[in-house]
Amino acid sequence: MLFTKDMDSEMIPTKTEMDVLMILWKFGPSTVRFVHDKLNEQKEAVIYTSTLKLMQVMKEKGMLDRDETNMKHIYRPILEERTVKGSMLDRFMDNMYDGSPSDLILSLLGNKKTSADELQKIKDLLNNME
Repeated sequence: MLFTKDMDSEMIPTKTEMDVLMILWKFGPSTVRFVHDKLNEQKEAVIYTSTLKLMQVMKEKGMLDRDETNMKHIYRPILEERTVKGSMLDRFMDNMYDGSPSDLILSLLGNKKTSADELQKIKDLLNNME
């Protein structure tokens, strides 16, 4: 499934849906129990039935697929990580920086969290692009 700027806003993952997608992208197809346990490692306690319902809703929305051939249902993401993140970044850049990649990058580079090592990686990347 493609994820484009023109997609229905229902397909734009919420923060909680992104948490689930990030786990599935990182670890691959997983059970609700596995995702639930990973969510609980990341944040305050989440109720299992809430994780189950969220993943069922995500399946209904077309964000996840579910393999029901075994006793334990295995969920996998339908949405591609790169496409979702790219679309979300485009929206962020449009909303916060009037669509200007240079303004976004300048803001990121002005951030106190940018290390000398990261700056060097960025310089190398830019040099390789020319």
